[in-house]
Amino acid sequence: MREEMKYVVEPERKLPVRMDVDVLVVGGGPSGIIAAQAAAEDGMKVALIEGRSFLGGNMTIGLPILGFLGQKGNQIIKGLPQKFIDRLTELKAASEHRPCPLHMGITLVEPEAVKSVAFNMLKEKGVDVMLYTMFAGIIKEENNLKGIIIESKAGREAILAKVIIDCTGDADVAYQAGVPCEKGNENGGMQPPTLMFSLGDVDTDKLRMSIAEEPRTYLTDFIPAEYFGQNNQFILVGLRNIMQKAKNDGMSLPTDRTIVITGLRKGEAWINMTRVNGVDGTDPVSLTEGELISRKQIDSVFKYLVKYVPGFENARMLRTAPFLGIRESRRIVGKYIMNRHDILGRGRFDDAIAVASYPLDIHHPEGGDCTLEWSGDCYDIPYRSLVPLNVENLLVAGRSISTTHEAMSAIRVMAPCMAMGEAAGRAARIAIKDNVLPSEVNVEKLQKELLEQGAYLRP
Repeated sequence: MREEMKYVVEPERKLPVRMDVDVLVVGGGPSGIIAAQAAAEDGMKVALIEGRSFLGGNMTIGLPILGFLGQKGNQIIKGLPQKFIDRLTELKAASEHRPCPLHMGITLVEPEAVKSVAFNMLKEKGVDVMLYTMFAGIIKEENNLKGIIIESKAGREAILAKVIIDCTGDADVAYQAGVPCEKGNENGGMQPPTLMFSLGDVDTDKLRMSIAEEPRTYLTDFIPAEYFGQNNQFILVGLRNIMQKAKNDGMSLPTDRTIVITGLRKGEAWINMTRVNGVDGTDPVSLTEGELISRKQIDSVFKYLVKYVPGFENARMLRTAPFLGIRESRRIVGKYIMNRHDILGRGRFDDAIAVASYPLDIHHPEGGDCTLEWSGDCYDIPYRSLVPLNVENLLVAGRSISTTHEAMSAIRVMAPCMAMGEAAGRAARIAIKDNVLPSEVNVEKLQKELLEQGAYLRP
C-alpha cells in the first residue's frame, strides 16, 4: 500500500522582482535560442532563463540536427535556424545539410561550439541571458500569465513579462499555469530516452566500406548499402542480424538496432543505443533511475561495438552526454491538436508558421524497436498548435506543442523546433507592438514577416 503523501505549508513571502521584460523565454534549447533572437527586435526587452550552465539543449548531446531538408531533398527550414548553422559553419563546427534516405537530412554540429555560438548570438541581440536559473512557479491573474518565479543561488525571485514563451520541451510553464496537458500514447506510454556517448579512434571508413562491400552481412534499415560507400559522414541504423548474434552469444543489449552517428572530428562516433523504457522526463526520481540504468547499458553497448562491429576494434571512450536525451514528455492541449493524418496527409493550414517533413518516428514505449512512416513530402505546423488553451500571454514552442502522441514523434526533431521558436518569438513581439494577446495575433502579418526574414512557408 502506497504511503500517504505528506505536505508542508510554505509561508507567504514577498519576492524581489529580478526583472520586468517584454518577452521572457523559458528554456535555452534549440527552440528557445531562436525564439529569443526572433523576439529581440524593435527595441524589445527580452530575457531567457536556462537551468543548466550552458545553452543548446539537445544540440549539445551528440545528436545531429534532423529536419532541415524535406523528403524531396529541398531545404524547408531556413530563416534564423539557418543563420545559426551559418555561424557554426564559419567555425567549421557544422556540416552541410546532408541528404539521408531515412532521416531526410542530417546536419552534424560540434556540441561545444553550439554552447558558445548560442550565447554570443543572444548577447549580440541584447537578450538578457540567465543560466543556472530554474523555473519554479507562475504568477497569474485570472487566466492571464503575468510572470514566473525562479529559483537560483540568489534564492527565490520573480520575473515579470508581457509574453512568456515556454521552450522547456516539457511544457513546464504551461503545465503549472493550468494549461491542459497530455503524456504518451493511449496507455500513457512514452518514447524512451537515450544517454548518448561518444567514442574516439573509430575507423569510420572501415565501417562504411564494410557495409557498402558486404551488404548481406551488414544489413541497414532503409538506407541502401551504396549510400555508405559515397558518404564519409553518416548515420548508421541497423545491423539487427549482428546484434541478434551478439545476444545469442549471451550479450545483454537494450535495443534491437545499432545506431552510430559520425562526428565532425576524424575518428569520432556518437552512439545512440542506450534505452530505458518507462522513464518519465518530468519526474526527478524516474530521471535519476534512467541515468543510472543508461550508464550500465553503455558498458555492454561498448563491448558489443568493439567485438562485433567493423571499425570499432580500437575504440576508446571519450565522453557521455551531459543529460538524458528525452524524446517525449508533456504535450499541451492547444487551439489545434496536430494528428497522424496531418503528418501523413501532408496537411496544409491557413495559419502555417513552419514547414516540416520528418516522418512519424516512434521509439516503442515497450521493447527495443522503432516504427517509421513517411508522407512523401512536407506538412505544415499551424500557429494554433503553439497557442495553449485556458491561459493567455503564453506561447509554446518545441516538442511540447499541441499534438497527439503520434504527431509529436514527427515534429520533435530539432530543425522544426527551431522554426517553431522563430515563429513564437516573432508572434510575441507582434502581439506586444499591436497591443493584442498572442492568441489574437494577425497570422497573415506573422507569415509575412517570417517570409521577409528568410523563413520558408509553402506557397
